[in-house]
Amino acid sequence: MTRETKNFNTIPVGPLGIIALPSCRELGDKIDSYIVAWREQRENEHTATLPFNGYLKDSYMVDAKIARFGSGEAKGIIGQSVRGDDLYIITDVTNYSLTYSLCGYTNHMSPDDHFQDLKRVIAAVGGKARRITVIMPFLYESRQHKRTGRESLDCALALQELTNMGVENIITFDAHDPRVQNAIPLKGFETVTPAYQYIKALLREEPDIQMDSEHMMIISPDEGGTSRAVYYSNVLGLDLGMFYKRRDYTQVVNGRNPIVAHEFLGSSVEGKDCLIIDDMISSGESMLDVAAELKRRKARKVYAASSFGLFTNGLEKFDEYYEKGLIDRVLTTNLIYQTPELLTKPYYINVDMSKYIALIIDTLNHDASISELLDPVGRIHNILKKYHQL
Repeated sequence: MTRETKNFNTIPVGPLGIIALPSCRELGDKIDSYIVAWREQRENEHTATLPFNGYLKDSYMVDAKIARFGSGEAKGIIGQSVRGDDLYIITDVTNYSLTYSLCGYTNHMSPDDHFQDLKRVIAAVGGKARRITVIMPFLYESRQHKRTGRESLDCALALQELTNMGVENIITFDAHDPRVQNAIPLKGFETVTPAYQYIKALLREEPDIQMDSEHMMIISPDEGGTSRAVYYSNVLGLDLGMFYKRRDYTQVVNGRNPIVAHEFLGSSVEGKDCLIIDDMISSGESMLDVAAELKRRKARKVYAASSFGLFTNGLEKFDEYYEKGLIDRVLTTNLIYQTPELLTKPYYINVDMSKYIALIIDTLNHDASISELLDPVGRIHNILKKYHQL
């Protein structure tokens, strides 16, 4: 029996309910369809008993919406009973494509708007759900996770706000700094890595790739992402290289010290494929600079993998670097909003995470351990063997 159709030994925490906020409705629909299909196929003689009430449904999506006034204020509305439900609320705080009217002007939604909408929906539940789990792939304010001066600690405050409203578990992906969970030590916090999905997508799209130490290297684009790159290096048995950013600390441009140069630490990349691993592509400047440096050092192919493709400065530079042969592939997930333009790019690989999230939700609803899902080493080795790469 496959992992997706396994029979659990535990009863559900409560009837499953999924609330996908407008920011990630498409992802929520995919997750819902997976769970519906699995539960229809699952062999369970107890589905007709009281503890399994509401176990089999045509959809687990809960009718929830945000109504907004002309002043820009809003309210969350739940259109059905959720008393006793095990609720999973999914939101994408980076989805700027959504708009609302503010006194006749059109406003694009910011992360602050999305976070407020999340709290509105939780408030509309009114404490009637049996358990609330928030799935926030891009952790709100995760880039403001530590204090280096007289600064706010926005991420820590946001986590405490959610748990004070009754949220039991928070699931995020590739958190910028997982230590921010120290702000809520008595609540569940999981940061998930999409390592298996990266490898699977890369092998599917680049079947001639050779994942061994003679032909490939893992690259960290900066010192802050070294631990992430070390993990991939150890799991795949590949050499590791690291760039560190030499900055000009005498000036500040756009809120940060400008980068003077990217210095490289590691063995020769000549003739090797290089996989750059990072948690996010924001403007993409650092990633592209690193790719150009690797090509200058005679790397064969350069792949850039990141959980979150924000592309805040657009895709023109990526198009230019691809046409010049400085970057070969860019992998990001569908955990956050992807522009239609991005999905058409010849160098882009879309890493679908909906099935993985559905597995996590289905397992947690049965109050079963997700340790196996959070540790993808076995699955990575299995897929490498399938492609005869190990």
